[in-house]
Amino acid sequence: MSAGHRRIAAMALMVPLAAAAAGCGGGDDGGKDGGGAGSSKPVADSEDSRPGGVLGELKGPNGVVVTIGSAVRDGGGFVTVQGSVTNRGKAVFDALEWRSKETGVKSRSAISGASLVDDRSKKRYLVLRDTDGECLCTTGLTNIKPGESRPVFAQFPAPPSEVTAVDFQLPTMPTVRIRLSG
Repeated sequence: MSAGHRRIAAMALMVPLAAAAAGCGGGDDGGKDGGGAGSSKPVADSEDSRPGGVLGELKGPNGVVVTIGSAVRDGGGFVTVQGSVTNRGKAVFDALEWRSKETGVKSRSAISGASLVDDRSKKRYLVLRDTDGECLCTTGLTNIKPGESRPVFAQFPAPPSEVTAVDFQLPTMPTVRIRLSG
């Protein structure tokens, strides 16, 4: 079975688990993950200052920039966030701090620690996992050289249809508000 087929099969199996996990979020974790519902959090860029085709931009330490290009709902009850990470700094970047702190997660250099937060209902949506414990997200984010960009994506359970905007969070980075489409 190809990796794509495994991911589709895994997503179908993950719906009940993801829905349960999404319902558990929302508490303040003391700001340990770069900002959360209830914490005072910086917002990366206001919607008025963003260039066309960009939903949000997170500017982190050492010149690392994450640009969010899309956040699309699909018919299966998921949201896929896509964008890029660019190293505008002077040193090689490894995304080790962006991975999830959950035990049993296999993805080492990934954006598995990303989350979507619906402030209105105080729910946090975590990156989905396949049946092998791998995140449904970009992995292998190591040795990003100065000036280099790489595409990134992460899949989340979708918030209710009336939710049109969420906060995108990534450890060590400021939070950015993004609009959902689809």
